[in-house]
Amino acid sequence: MLEALQAYRERGYTPFNPPGHRQGRGADPRVLEILGEAVFAADVISVNGLDDRLNRQGVIEQAQQLMAEAVDAEQAFFSTCGSSLSVKSAMLSVAGPHEKLIVPRHVHKSVISGLILSGVSPVWLSPHWDAERHLSHPPGADEVRELFEAEPETKGMLLVTPNDYGTCGDIAAIAEVCHDFGKPLIVDEAWGAHLPFHDDLPPWGMDANADVVVTSVHKSGAAVEQSSVFHMQGDLVDPNVLKAREDLLATTSPTSLVYATLDGWRRHMVQHGEGLLTAALALAHSTRAAINDLPGLRVMGEAEFIGEKLAKSLDPLKMVIDLTGLGISGYQAADWLREHQRVTVGLSDHRRIVAQFTHADDHRTAGILLDALGALVKAADEMQTPPPVDLPSPEDLQLETAMLPRDAFFAEVEQVGADQAIGRVCAEMVTPYPPGAPAILPGEVITEEVVDYVRSGLNAGMQLPDPADSELKTFRVVARKP
Repeated sequence: MLEALQAYRERGYTPFNPPGHRQGRGADPRVLEILGEAVFAADVISVNGLDDRLNRQGVIEQAQQLMAEAVDAEQAFFSTCGSSLSVKSAMLSVAGPHEKLIVPRHVHKSVISGLILSGVSPVWLSPHWDAERHLSHPPGADEVRELFEAEPETKGMLLVTPNDYGTCGDIAAIAEVCHDFGKPLIVDEAWGAHLPFHDDLPPWGMDANADVVVTSVHKSGAAVEQSSVFHMQGDLVDPNVLKAREDLLATTSPTSLVYATLDGWRRHMVQHGEGLLTAALALAHSTRAAINDLPGLRVMGEAEFIGEKLAKSLDPLKMVIDLTGLGISGYQAADWLREHQRVTVGLSDHRRIVAQFTHADDHRTAGILLDALGALVKAADEMQTPPPVDLPSPEDLQLETAMLPRDAFFAEVEQVGADQAIGRVCAEMVTPYPPGAPAILPGEVITEEVVDYVRSGLNAGMQLPDPADSELKTFRVVARKP
């Protein structure tokens, strides 16, 4: 892709097709001042731009094949709409309307959107809940086997690993169970694009015999936002079907900025990935120790996350920092770090923040994080005691499914008060974000415990972008028949 872009520039084409900015000549000078001309110069249409009218040079196909070779997949497909679209496409390639798919209950909202769009019937699988720490880990192989035995008509399974906290499931064991039943395993490995390139990282989905693996290269790699890749192997998922399903959802105007940065990242990892990630792992190790030396802070690790009914492995580049010793919430910490230290973190919850390291970090950025956390420790005494969050038990989080997500989402609905919503069928997603796993799904029966959880969470600083009523005074529910 980068070679094609370079050739396009050297040949001096004068385009009369999109994009209309003409490599930046038509862009507002105020935009160019901030973004720079290079962004627009690299934004070139693929058809009759980087490639000819019939794509006879095979530029994209060659880049995708190089990606597949780099990560030991049989085939790879680039997506310019993020893994939110890619995982939907993968689901649609395995199951259709009213067909069943095993889905862990802690999946990202994009998976729920896929269920709503497709009409696929989810067979819910409970993750490994850690009630003490109030977070979840990927489910285990034994639970998967039980569901396939109970629901033999199920078309396949979707697994999420790593999750936002960096904990990973046993992909190889789950893939073996799926294949025992002749079913494909889709892995939403959005946080795992870096995993194929170092042996000291958790197992990579293709190496663990998954059939389709979706990665977000913009998360832990070095491509621009929305950069996603499908990886495939085996014969349980038809690549032509996957491509056709992806075409239903994807843009017909993919940006070369995504393609070029995906391709360039792949080359960088093949040539230098092991060394870069070795340095990143060493930096993460030393930074973890330094954070643990700060009073009131603890970086959670294998002792908390790995074990029976917990996770199989852990991505050491995720710094899951427990703030319990400071008496503040993750929401407070994230906001304070941004406002006062100009440091941003990924996930924040009622007691933790997560800082992710990549190969792009170095001693300078690690030092900035440590200085910011040291300042946070000193400032914590002056912060208000955070409002309590009414945390439900794992059992209380497992709501009754009364309707398919699709049927509830498109049903006739009404907006009712929070108290009146209890016992009613939800018609919207109610999603703490991040990590983006809905607390209530369309089609589930709303309970008092979960209402108390999300309303108290909102009061404590939780972000809930999906409900129609952002204040959660009311909930969107399926209308009762007269």
